[in-house]
Amino acid sequence: SRREQPIFSTRAHVFQIDPATKRNWIPASKHALTVSYFYDATRNVYRIISVGGTKAIINSTITPNMTFTKTSQKFGQWADSRANTVYGLGFASEQHLSQFAEKFQEVKEAARLAREKSQDKTELTNPALNITSHQVLPSPIISSNGPGEDKLFRSQSADVEITTEKERLKKMLSEGSVSEVQWEAEFFSLQDNNNKLVAALHEANANVDQWKKQLAAYQEETETLRQRVAELESQGAHDSSSENNKEELSQTLEELELLIKAKDEEIQMLKSQKCGRWEAEGEREETLQKLQELETRNAELERSLHLAEQTLAETLAEREKIQNEVTKVAEIMDVKIFELSEIRQGLAKLVES
Repeated sequence: SRREQPIFSTRAHVFQIDPATKRNWIPASKHALTVSYFYDATRNVYRIISVGGTKAIINSTITPNMTFTKTSQKFGQWADSRANTVYGLGFASEQHLSQFAEKFQEVKEAARLAREKSQDKTELTNPALNITSHQVLPSPIISSNGPGEDKLFRSQSADVEITTEKERLKKMLSEGSVSEVQWEAEFFSLQDNNNKLVAALHEANANVDQWKKQLAAYQEETETLRQRVAELESQGAHDSSSENNKEELSQTLEELELLIKAKDEEIQMLKSQKCGRWEAEGEREETLQKLQELETRNAELERSLHLAEQTLAETLAEREKIQNEVTKVAEIMDVKIFELSEIRQGLAKLVES
């Protein structure tokens, strides 16, 4: 309501004691809720309130006889006789639990002072209640607030029995259900950790599948490169035979050059002797025909020499190109082998983890 103001808020997992067994805890929600202290200035009342959705999970009015008990490093509890239940709170850290416990003690002390002031005012306004401390009643009556804000009256002996029963209940809750409280308090944090681990596992599996696909692609590419290397090696073997052919061509070229040189010398000699041999017509015609044949032969030899030089240049260029391709393929093979080794190391580490 508007007259109530929050004075302290925190986050915690809320539990209530099982009404059937009075030992086991029942979680109020699957997630942590906001738990707040409220102060009603009009009635001078302190309450602990926690709302889950549209439902009030905790609506506990603090009284001076309440006690907040720390049952573990992250769990605490208190009994509410008006609500006829015991509330338990599981915190994320010991610091949050300590802050809530300190605030509980402050609110409890404030409620005690408020009750004492209220009783003093009642005694001052009602003379019938002014009894001196020297008067002893045979059966004193003590009033206390019960469920529904109704006033009940009981004798002092009955109050002692109820107090003993409360102490026994507190002892039973603190001793008998410590393990259940600890397990329930850690349950949701373990669930959160489990969800994180499941998400991490899914992500790792996705990464493994991706790595496997990449590894298969690398293996396929490596196999292709190996085939290419084998082809280049076979082509290199073929090039060795081409090297022999090149040597034979070079030798043939040398022989042709020598032959051309000899024919040129012969032509020059014939030309020098041509003037002295014009006397015989038949000899002249024969010499001219021989000269034409020699020139034709010379042209053919020159064409053969040109073709041989062109073939030799093409063979050398092709060999250099093949050597460059072999070098590039070898470099690519080295890179792929290094990447494969890194992927295998990553897979090994993932399998070990």
